[in-house]
Amino acid sequence: MNYTEIMIRYGELSTKGKNRKVFISQLAHNVKKSLHEFEEVKIQSDRDRMHLILNGADSQSVMARLTPIFGIQSFSPVIKIEKDTDIICQTAIEMVKEVWEEGQTFKVQSRRSDKQFIWDSNDMNREVGGAIYHGIPGIEAKMIQPDIRVDVEVRREAAYLSCQTIQGPGGLPVGSSGKGMLMLSGGIDSPVAGYLAMKRGLNIEAVHFYSPPYTSEQALNKAKDLTVKLTPYVGGIQFITVPFTEIQEEIKRSTPSGYWMTITRRFMLRLTDLIREQRRALAIINGESLGQVASQTMHSMVAINEVTTTPIIRPVITMDKSEIIEIAEKIDTFELAIQPFEDCCTIFAPPEPKTRPKLEKVEYYEKRLDVEGMIARAMAGLVIEEVKSSDSFLNKTTEDMDDLF
Repeated sequence: MNYTEIMIRYGELSTKGKNRKVFISQLAHNVKKSLHEFEEVKIQSDRDRMHLILNGADSQSVMARLTPIFGIQSFSPVIKIEKDTDIICQTAIEMVKEVWEEGQTFKVQSRRSDKQFIWDSNDMNREVGGAIYHGIPGIEAKMIQPDIRVDVEVRREAAYLSCQTIQGPGGLPVGSSGKGMLMLSGGIDSPVAGYLAMKRGLNIEAVHFYSPPYTSEQALNKAKDLTVKLTPYVGGIQFITVPFTEIQEEIKRSTPSGYWMTITRRFMLRLTDLIREQRRALAIINGESLGQVASQTMHSMVAINEVTTTPIIRPVITMDKSEIIEIAEKIDTFELAIQPFEDCCTIFAPPEPKTRPKLEKVEYYEKRLDVEGMIARAMAGLVIEEVKSSDSFLNKTTEDMDDLF
């Protein structure tokens, strides 16, 4: 079927009242960015729907790009035809034939904004439905919960037909809620947190702590590839590598092992907050799940959070591991996350971390450290690069290693 446009439904955006235009404008921007290769496609936004005029672009390729865009509730491929009753009926038959499978039912739902058209809505339902019934042997009509719903809309300029509805991811357009810094490790939880934050409209930048030679280049590239998995929802993500070796070595040398993780996380939070300020973001996002590890007890979080007043968003805070893994599998980050390249938190994990660290002791131990100096040196060593959906880092490392042998 030679579709002429894609109709996008907003879902939650339709409830935004006076702010609706802001959300729709952000969604239009995100759609345009995702479809940058399809220069012929034109975007028309109105109050209730968005229309992508294909102008010859391949409808299947365009729809594949729409599938991960947050803010889209659903979309349908549409064909624009003449307002001729015979053409409408014949097109409806051909359209249903493309998708119908034996045993499936259908119904016709019509709208007529052109009141001069010969058929009203009831006429269209009856005539187009009858044409489909007689034109496709074995098909049955069903008014409630049919397998296929044929939408027919007659406007002043033309008639529009569709019989497919493809579900989008819902949520809010990325960028409509501002920007946040995602503390991205190489594990399962933080990519899921980033995905869920984007679903609520946050644009993210990834902050990764890197401690060579204790953590390998493969561990760094694994984190970058996890970021690649998140790019289809936004187009590209800034990846910020923070040199962390000096800080971790000094914490291990100068403080009791039970407090290593608490103090390490406080340094990570300080640095992320400074990067957030530098990058003009509004919040910090992480993958903490309550009680999952020693640094994620309530007592630990209170002691760690004390270094900042910036809002910290924890999308997976109440989820158990199986729920997080389910989402990780859905967004295709799970298999990558369990690859055995350890990050800096794993390498420097203490044998018996404190689950109820005392803030006064944390502050006492930190007085042994050159906090400001180490933070300044880490900030001076930041590496910022854009990660795109076409990138692949672990594979490139493997290819480079193969070239050596």
